[in-house]
Amino acid sequence: MPTSIPGNALVVVTDGHKAILLRNEGSGNAVSLREERRLLPKDLLHDGPSGSRPEEQTPRQTDEAIFAKQLAEALYKMNHAGRFEALVLVADPQTLGQFRDAMHKNLEASIVRTLAKDLTNHSVRDIEQAFT
Repeated sequence: MPTSIPGNALVVVTDGHKAILLRNEGSGNAVSLREERRLLPKDLLHDGPSGSRPEEQTPRQTDEAIFAKQLAEALYKMNHAGRFEALVLVADPQTLGQFRDAMHKNLEASIVRTLAKDLTNHSVRDIEQAFT
């Protein structure tokens, strides 16, 4: 049985190009998501990825790694400010890996569930149904 998503959990649906931040207003096994905001990459030319860039990595992959780092930093700040206790990550496997490499241990400790799917171009209703 999948882990239920706590009420008021922050659900982040992301790929290498954008992130949708949703709040779970449901309780128990009921998932009811409300969009809070969207995040887009910023200043990719001046903000590098975490670690060194492998030679075989394309510029697009580098940009995606930079955005994963930016998202991890933004979510860490939100978590540190008490804006959420429980975090759910929804992303394609590559983005999940890049995000995990970039996140702080405190942020990692707040993750209650991950879903390895690219749902950034889906409706909120479709995203809710992905958890059932």
